[in-house]
Amino acid sequence: MTASTLKGQSIRLEVISGKNLCAPSGRIPAGIYVSVKVNPRRCWKSATRVLSSDESVAWGDTVILSRDTLPTRLSLEIRASFELGRMLGDGEVVSKLETSWNELLDHGDETFDLPFPPVDDDGGDDDSDDDGDEEDDEDEDEEDEDDKDEEDEDVNEDDDDDEEEDVYPSLTLKATVVRARGIELDSITGSEIACRTDAGHMHFAKYMTDGNESDLKNAVQHFQFVLDRCLVGHPDRAAALTNLAWARLQGHIRNDLQDIDSTIFLFRDALALRPQGHFGCPSSIYHLTEALTWRYIKQDTPADIRESAQLYHELLPLCPEDTYLRSIAAGDDGVDYVINACNNLPTDGSDDGIQLRRVVLELCPPGHQDCPSALNELAKAVEARFDEHGSIEDLEESIKLGREAISLCPEGHPDCQAYLNNLAASIISRFDHQGKSDDLDEAISLLEEALGLCPVGHEFRDAPLDNLGGALQDRFRQYNDINDINKAVSLFREALTLCPPGHPSHDTMLHNLARALKNRYDELQASEDLNEAIDLHRESIQLIQPNNPTRHRHLCNLSLALCSRFTQNQVNEDVEEAIGLCEESLVTLPSLHPDRHCSYFTLRVAYMSRYEIQHNPDDLSLAVENFRLASRHPTQGYPERINEAIEWVCQAEVYQHESALEAYQMCLELFDDHVMTRSSIISRRDAATAFSGAQTLPVDAASCAIRRNDLQRAVELEEQGRGQQWSLASRLRTPLDDLKSASLPLAHKLAELSKRLSDTQGSASSADRAAADRAATEYRKLTEQWEAAVAEVRHLQGFSRFLLPLSYEDLQVAARHGPVIIFIASEYSRNAIIVPTSGKPHHVPFPDLALADLEELEDDFAKAIRHASSMGPEQPRTESDSTLAEDLGRRRACTPSFVAIGQGQPGAGQGKELSTVESEIELVRSLVPTMASPTTLSGDAATRAGALETLRSNTWVHLACHGKQDHDQPYYSHFAMKDEPLTLLDIMENDAPQAEFAFLSACHTAAGDEDTPDEVIHLAAGLQFSGFKSVIGTLWVVDDAVAKHVVKAFYKNLFKDLRRVICRTVRRRPGHSTRLHML
Repeated sequence: MTASTLKGQSIRLEVISGKNLCAPSGRIPAGIYVSVKVNPRRCWKSATRVLSSDESVAWGDTVILSRDTLPTRLSLEIRASFELGRMLGDGEVVSKLETSWNELLDHGDETFDLPFPPVDDDGGDDDSDDDGDEEDDEDEDEEDEDDKDEEDEDVNEDDDDDEEEDVYPSLTLKATVVRARGIELDSITGSEIACRTDAGHMHFAKYMTDGNESDLKNAVQHFQFVLDRCLVGHPDRAAALTNLAWARLQGHIRNDLQDIDSTIFLFRDALALRPQGHFGCPSSIYHLTEALTWRYIKQDTPADIRESAQLYHELLPLCPEDTYLRSIAAGDDGVDYVINACNNLPTDGSDDGIQLRRVVLELCPPGHQDCPSALNELAKAVEARFDEHGSIEDLEESIKLGREAISLCPEGHPDCQAYLNNLAASIISRFDHQGKSDDLDEAISLLEEALGLCPVGHEFRDAPLDNLGGALQDRFRQYNDINDINKAVSLFREALTLCPPGHPSHDTMLHNLARALKNRYDELQASEDLNEAIDLHRESIQLIQPNNPTRHRHLCNLSLALCSRFTQNQVNEDVEEAIGLCEESLVTLPSLHPDRHCSYFTLRVAYMSRYEIQHNPDDLSLAVENFRLASRHPTQGYPERINEAIEWVCQAEVYQHESALEAYQMCLELFDDHVMTRSSIISRRDAATAFSGAQTLPVDAASCAIRRNDLQRAVELEEQGRGQQWSLASRLRTPLDDLKSASLPLAHKLAELSKRLSDTQGSASSADRAAADRAATEYRKLTEQWEAAVAEVRHLQGFSRFLLPLSYEDLQVAARHGPVIIFIASEYSRNAIIVPTSGKPHHVPFPDLALADLEELEDDFAKAIRHASSMGPEQPRTESDSTLAEDLGRRRACTPSFVAIGQGQPGAGQGKELSTVESEIELVRSLVPTMASPTTLSGDAATRAGALETLRSNTWVHLACHGKQDHDQPYYSHFAMKDEPLTLLDIMENDAPQAEFAFLSACHTAAGDEDTPDEVIHLAAGLQFSGFKSVIGTLWVVDDAVAKHVVKAFYKNLFKDLRRVICRTVRRRPGHSTRLHML
């Protein structure tokens, strides 16, 4: 097509798309546009479009130009704009090309790609200035900038043309001849600030490609000129600030400019002018993060990298996916660098420090390579806050995060050993706080795995060695296995050799080895261990800095070692120094710091040590005061506080101190609170039996009150300590009828929380430790809500003692039908208290009765019971009258349902066959009134589920089968059924609202538990807990023939009187069907 044929026509030019569109300066553009210059005074500009992550742009813009006004040739320019909307100047030239209209029209109606040369190939803009010597920056000294790769910002001018061809900019166009009127082109005019801005961009691009410092100087001068003209309020001020700041920042990065602080101020001012919602806000945030990151790199300013993380947290949601800004901000040199830098910051347990860790974790999407590290660092920060404040929520979160970090580690991950080590440390902290032995076992297993990942020669082997030694030391204190403490000492010695003098952990390793040696001395009394421990403690204290947050622990542990040496050698200087060290440790700790408990404990040890040698009453008083402070310290875990309270009791009894009764009360309260934190019935018993000397606390407390002539308090304490676990469980089943009349909403709230709590009291812990942790956390949160609701109830009038231990007046109700006699046999005194129907209790002392006499009497009684069980049915026995039938009759307003369960052929492993069970069931059937049409559940139907359903739906039960009391774990005591055992836990969790009476014709159904004698944890008690008002059980092995004789005599007598009661009931209620269930 020739020029003559085009006369009177127009050219339709479509700018469709472009690719490889990077600004030569490396600066991220706000957008890219195309300019078509037809002459020096006229041009057309496309829309400014956002650059995609693959460095492409889609325009789809069209212009129609009248051929009559067009010269033969035209100039096409691709430009980077650094503003969206209003532009300051024309931006930076990406590339430009001179061509002819004929060349564009040669492609007909087809789209075509038009390649562009690099901008330098065209000689730059007309106002380019080439003066100034080119300087080579390649030999500049490096400034610890390995993590931010400057090579990404330099253009390698020595690349081969073939290699450059693939990255040349190009446009996809379409040019056609059309019969349409062309548009009027924009005139090319520019203000002085626009021209100076363009000149600044040109010089800055040359500086970034050539490294000539004079270009940087010229660029900064141009940009400064523009900023000086864009005063406050000027619409282009934010753009002028950013242009100058970015040029200065790049000069600082290349060490051509030193001042970065003023540059950051410029970026801050620009961002202030572009708040969220402004189209320039994302790029302004990014520019500020870059400046802060570089100042962190060059000046090691942690505050800058922390702020960068916060800014990236704001930035990324503002950057659409697949945009170039997003790809850079979310890349290795953007947010990933900041994440990695933050993960290398020291652990900070402050609220701000934890918030930073949460921000960093949110910057790591699922699958991000730094996610495990971010989880681990957040876990460490949260545990550090626990160490300062003792909040169990922090510890639970730390463990949860640690487990998640490990779950995301692929096999062979280099940091897996560190995550295992840190998780184990958190779990040990929870063991110290809550005393759960499962935690200690899991921690040791994790540490052994971590140590296996750190063989001899591994640079981090010292950490798992040290922590495993600490865990074994904890296990030694719990189980007293000398092998554990010996191995701990060995591990600590190896760890110390890996941390020689000068190593940052040298003081810690000295301290931990010293603690282990002191603990071994306590067991073996080897003086060399104690002396070495003291020397190591002194050395560690000399090395540790005065402001070190763990210094108080070093002081306390040296104090304990000195107290031991004072007890051995009675050198007064040792105990004086020990007391001084404790007092110094307290000075450094806030009032609610968990470790103040340790300081109180150590100070108490020092005063007691001196009192035992010098017998100064003031020392005993000071020791008692520290007993009190340690036991009451609210941020320390219950196990340590309980142990201290038990020791307080012991010392107060030994020295007859007036605080003994207070100490007992403290023990019982702490036990109650501690056991309530356990989420399962079995774990509650484990908690109750974990403390040496705790089994006799209730009876010893009552004895103490008697010796202080406070009989009413003795009754209250005896009852408070007796059946503690039953009391805790029954709290959730407390009738709320009275509360409903006082506050119906509160009653409904408490009932709902009680039900939810009861539902979470699982009998078995999950094998999945993470699931078990989640369940425990849920239980704790529910418990807190339940306790808050109970506190609300106690503010109501008349409910001030709601669910508190019963007072003497409340307990005296049990004596309404006659006096109640309580026998209290303690190692300190033997007494009886008679609670009359009204008035004060009476005391009957037994000063000549020794505890050994009672133990002998107990054995004799047990022998008599066993002898009686082997006697034949025809041999006479002493009989006692029973009012059970009358009692049952008084309770009933309608006919009971009677059911009997028999299982003579239990499932595998549950016991031998019982040949008399079926005949016993038939005997019971024959004794029940014939009008009852009794039913039975036996044989294959007598399964665990069938028995539970039968217990729920009937009022009276007879049960004939094997019974077993589990002495190791009484909650696993059970009745043998056809498929699987019916355990005590099953019965406790089974609600039997109609239940009234049960006869347990099985062995050991009321035998109890030796470890918790006051708890009466047995099958008969479980049935009472589930709802049965009266239960007959057995304390021994039951002979089949004797059992049959007892059953016959019992039911014959029972139904003789009950027929009359039932008949009266039926006559009073005509039309009511009489139905007795026999089981």
